[in-house]
Amino acid sequence: MKKIRSPFYVTALIASAFFMEMLDGTIIATALPQMARSFHVGPVNLNIGMTAYLLTLAVFIPISGWVADRWGSRSVFATAIGIFTAASALCGVSVTLRQFVLARILQGVGGAMMVPVGRLIVLRTAPRDRLTQAIAYITWPGLSALVIGPPLGGFITTYASWHWIFFLNLPIGGVALVLALLWIENAQGDEQYSFDWLTFLLGGFASGGAVYAMEELGGEGGHWQVPFAILTLSLMSGTVAILAARRHPSRSLIDFESLKHKTYSLSIYGASAFRIGVSVLPFLLPLMFQITFGLSAFQSGLYLLALFAGDLSMKAVIIPILRRFGFRRVLIVNGVITAASVAMCATLAPTTPIVLLLAILYFHGACRSLEFTCITTLAFSEIEPGRMSRANGFLSAVMQLGAGMGVAAGAITLRLVAHANGHSAAAPQLQDFHAAILLMALLVLGPAVDCLGLAHDAGSATSGHAQANLEAVL
Repeated sequence: MKKIRSPFYVTALIASAFFMEMLDGTIIATALPQMARSFHVGPVNLNIGMTAYLLTLAVFIPISGWVADRWGSRSVFATAIGIFTAASALCGVSVTLRQFVLARILQGVGGAMMVPVGRLIVLRTAPRDRLTQAIAYITWPGLSALVIGPPLGGFITTYASWHWIFFLNLPIGGVALVLALLWIENAQGDEQYSFDWLTFLLGGFASGGAVYAMEELGGEGGHWQVPFAILTLSLMSGTVAILAARRHPSRSLIDFESLKHKTYSLSIYGASAFRIGVSVLPFLLPLMFQITFGLSAFQSGLYLLALFAGDLSMKAVIIPILRRFGFRRVLIVNGVITAASVAMCATLAPTTPIVLLLAILYFHGACRSLEFTCITTLAFSEIEPGRMSRANGFLSAVMQLGAGMGVAAGAITLRLVAHANGHSAAAPQLQDFHAAILLMALLVLGPAVDCLGLAHDAGSATSGHAQANLEAVL
């Protein structure tokens, strides 16, 4: 059978896989009480199911580029979909907490290969002048999954059972697996290099330990000594991993060569602060709506659908905006506006009109969607095709680490603010939520500040900004 390799079909397939993977990271949040009753454990114990998934992603994502180069992108992507789908079935039929955790770890292995390798496939198949559009198509489904996951999980749990949260992946994964085998070329990397085991082990411990420690520090327990010690050891392990990687840069999992490009390093440094700050809102807002507004979990989740609407609406205008203003100006101006939209969420109160509340959430969703797409697209605008796999693997690991630490960072900030205001961390007040959100708004400014050192024509071949200026002159 002749393979269909249209970039549009491939991008749509990758976007659906992204949506499925990201949805599974958040959809179980509202199902934890029912799952706890099924497993005969306390709801707090179910957090290990979410943490195990995040830890597995953090550990295995760095090797995705090397695996794809060695065995081919189609083989790895299709295998990842198969593992993820099979693990979803195992999650749905689990009868004990141990079985569920093991299934989530297996699911994390599939997700760790599926997302970065899928992005690599898009980067290899999409023409450079269509890269912005391709990145937009695969970015907004992931962002929307973070928002619609909790209300969808609450709906399924309320009107069916938590098992269907995982069983829904079976038809989606089955269709995606067949289409991946039909549509995707099994491309391998031009450069074959030995695997950097030392950096993988040290970096894996650093990433996994940091996510675990942040999760524990942001939890309800009062013990902080052990998680703080693990966080310290993780930072030390990460430092040693960087030093070890510098000794063998040609085969290192850390792409030092790509980091020489400001367009790429921006996505590692300033953008990491942005990812942490933005990923906090889908966690803090539902809590604020439930604890201080008196809404139900399902009602608070429905409010966040306004974020999804903003994400979706921005997709159609990203390319014209970049063509008119260019990456640097958009990232700086929109970065400030996005931070302001986060700060506006700190003005929400039970007396805020619903229309105004939804408008603020919609506005923030549109702004963050534009910033996310610009950051990700710009990162690969100067990367040579031969280095695309390694650059994508390293960036994917950093992105996952930032997303994994985002919720924990919000929980830690909320606890510290509540303590400083003399309130119980278990029952924070409205002013505590407002202060925590304002602090997160400062992190969102990361790309705008980092972009000050970016060239005015950075990424112009990808955005079309230079061509637009030339046509205006002529």
